[in-house]
Amino acid sequence: MSTEARNPPPQIALKIRRILGGKAGWNGVAVQFAFAAILGWIGYEIVSNARANLENQHIAAGFGFLRNNAGFDVNQTLISYTGSDTFLRVFVVGLLNTLVVSVVGIVFATLIGFIIALCRLSPNWLLSRVGEIYVEIIRNLPVLFQILFWYLAVLAALPNPRQSISLLGIAFISNRGLVIPSPIGGSGLEPFMAMLTLGIVASLALRFHARRALFQEGRMIRIWPTVLGLLVGLPLATMLVFGLPFTFELPQLKGFNFAGGSRIIPEFVALTLALSTYTAAFIAEIVRAGILSVHKGQMEAGASLGLSRGATLRLVVVPQAMRVIVPPLTNQYLNLTKNSSLAVAIGYPDLVSVFAGTSLSQTGQAIEIIAMTMGIYLLISLLTSAIMSVYGWRVSRSLGA
Repeated sequence: MSTEARNPPPQIALKIRRILGGKAGWNGVAVQFAFAAILGWIGYEIVSNARANLENQHIAAGFGFLRNNAGFDVNQTLISYTGSDTFLRVFVVGLLNTLVVSVVGIVFATLIGFIIALCRLSPNWLLSRVGEIYVEIIRNLPVLFQILFWYLAVLAALPNPRQSISLLGIAFISNRGLVIPSPIGGSGLEPFMAMLTLGIVASLALRFHARRALFQEGRMIRIWPTVLGLLVGLPLATMLVFGLPFTFELPQLKGFNFAGGSRIIPEFVALTLALSTYTAAFIAEIVRAGILSVHKGQMEAGASLGLSRGATLRLVVVPQAMRVIVPPLTNQYLNLTKNSSLAVAIGYPDLVSVFAGTSLSQTGQAIEIIAMTMGIYLLISLLTSAIMSVYGWRVSRSLGA
């Protein structure tokens, strides 16, 4: 072996030292190895302690408990579930309940937030003050307090099913939730859904074509009659040929409760209202700041072209503001999803309530259940961030940034 191979040039040794130890050199390398050793020792002690405690309590480690029968019911299930199903089924039920309240909450929070932001920016003094009062009150109250307010002070004060509030005789509101007609599929359901899907896809394509013509050629194409025909005409023609796609089962009061129909439990309503209104207050400020970040000359330019204030906001200002709005908006979506775990306070059967709560107390598999719950919330957050990052990239690309 040559002398150069055994003793690398000083420049190479210096680069290796800087890569490993930074400006501190070999002292930095020693500190990093010591820190890694301490972390490894702490991890080993945690694992050893957990294993010893599980052995003392005669609890078998692993995920075999997921195949055992749960033995308890859940009051809201999006899939078929009975008390004799497994804990794995409970996990799926809780996950779906968490996802549905998060998605519905995000949709309503976004809509309410944009409306409140536009109210705050409105030249109308009354609308502006109403938006300001809403933001200042809602965002300064704890979200748990608002959940309990909607559940205990609003929904629990509703009458019982016998004295329920009737909505046109087909839906009923009581302290046990909202009961609505339940759709039952008929012979024409599949062709109806196929034509509806085709109409939606064609409408989106037309909208894309119209926006492209507007921004690239300056031509405004009126597409709403065609879209109306696609979304209404195609499904209607399918119903005339193949029959009704579904019928409705109306709820009926029998004894002390309603039979038939579909029931939306009050816990879901309270949680959705609280999360939506609370998060909307923060989204409103984000949207307002994003719109104000666009130079006011853009509004004046839109007015000089004959566009109304609403059209200027929709076509000129808001698309530019989205580049500023999307990053903090993503954080609010993540906060809403994580705040949904407060559902345990009112008994809504989300992932934390039925899996990290009831299932954990019955099985004692704390490490496995908490690890699964943490992993799911981490995965949901990463997927949400990825989707919003792609959307933000598309917004920046469309603006030529």
